[in-house]
Amino acid sequence: MGMTIEQLREQVRGPVITPPDAGYEAARRVHNAMIDLHPAAVVRCANAGDVRAAVTFARQNGVDLAVRGGGHSVPGFGTCEGGVVADLSGMRGVRVDGERRTARAEGGATWGDFNAATHAYGLATTGGIISTTGIGGLTLGGGIGYLARGLGLSCDNLISADVVLASGDVVVADEQRNTDLLWALRGGGGNFGAVTSFEYRLSPVSEIYGGPIFFDLEHAADVLRGFRDLIADAPEQLGAFPAFQIAPPLPFIPEQRHGVPHIAVVTCWSGPVEEGPAAVAALRDLAPVAAEHVGPMPYPALNAAFDALVPPGLQHYWKANFATELSDEMIAAHLQHGPQVPVVNSTVHIYPINGACHRVAPGETAFAYRDASFATVIAGMWPDPTDNEANISWVRDYYAATAPHSEEGGYVNFMAADDQNRVKANYRENYDRLAETKRRYDPHNLFRLNQNIVP
Repeated sequence: MGMTIEQLREQVRGPVITPPDAGYEAARRVHNAMIDLHPAAVVRCANAGDVRAAVTFARQNGVDLAVRGGGHSVPGFGTCEGGVVADLSGMRGVRVDGERRTARAEGGATWGDFNAATHAYGLATTGGIISTTGIGGLTLGGGIGYLARGLGLSCDNLISADVVLASGDVVVADEQRNTDLLWALRGGGGNFGAVTSFEYRLSPVSEIYGGPIFFDLEHAADVLRGFRDLIADAPEQLGAFPAFQIAPPLPFIPEQRHGVPHIAVVTCWSGPVEEGPAAVAALRDLAPVAAEHVGPMPYPALNAAFDALVPPGLQHYWKANFATELSDEMIAAHLQHGPQVPVVNSTVHIYPINGACHRVAPGETAFAYRDASFATVIAGMWPDPTDNEANISWVRDYYAATAPHSEEGGYVNFMAADDQNRVKANYRENYDRLAETKRRYDPHNLFRLNQNIVP
């Protein structure tokens, strides 16, 4: 006989929120407003013991289990229908060891939480592009961000993890204990357990030189070709990516350009700040500059610079792919669809993942695409649900045009709910080992609300 809701309440320190309770509507929501699911209970976990109780409840009752960190999962994996949500968003502590250059962060921490703690020591690791993103989901899926060319992916900097398994056991995965689990967590997603804390390797990054540079669309081909050629052997401290973006109404952008689609390059030089202007000059020279906001700033400021464009409550539908090269044919597909970006919240980013990312062998972590040089995301995000059909079509048509010039697999963190058929391709030759690891740690697939690896 399974645990009752009342028994669950007795076992946990945090609140258990059910449909009759005040706050249920807010508790069941995730970042993507397109997701409208009704869990039987949301456990606002205060500690690993609460997570263990939520996992045990789901297992004993045979219901879905959703593990929520930052809640940014586009397919809505942070909630479920009729099951239980282990909501880690109250577990946000970060402890930094400045001498060892490591940081341990709880599973519900965001990159904003993490960066605020590590910046005090002049240290950082590869995080995402939006500071409200949870460290958990980003890291478990790989972790692409501004610092990836120089420091590797977030998962490459993961030293250890505390994990609640489907059995309810709480284990440590590091280079000495449960090494196969640590390997799988480095890119294999949330398939293997609920991670209640992550320990990362840090590197000296404090002030950076960077920001966005906007160019007119008529120069988009020159910008993309020039970026492709420049980033291939640029210094690894240069983290930069091109983007199709409608210009927001910001003071540094001339008013007549507000609401107009542009091609932009977002820059981040993490080497000595005084070398920043020279490092970014080649990107600025790709075409006549329409507007820019580039200069020295704390790294956490850049990591949070675009948060306002991605508030909670937007409609989300994304597609993604890897590319070994940004071919002329791929660029032609971008030029056809990128300028049609529908609203200011939507965007297309082409992240370079060479440099340090290429120095890790494909089998060294679960993240298999170590020969890919670019990760593209077509991020459809918009406020009005009446635009869903048209904007989803834009994402799908864009993806269909770029797919023939891309690899079969893509970055799991950017996958949509209808991308489950791509899971094997996303992990390539690592899939069989991941499935074997899944059978060991989660044989009955309790942790299935993810880009699922079937045991």
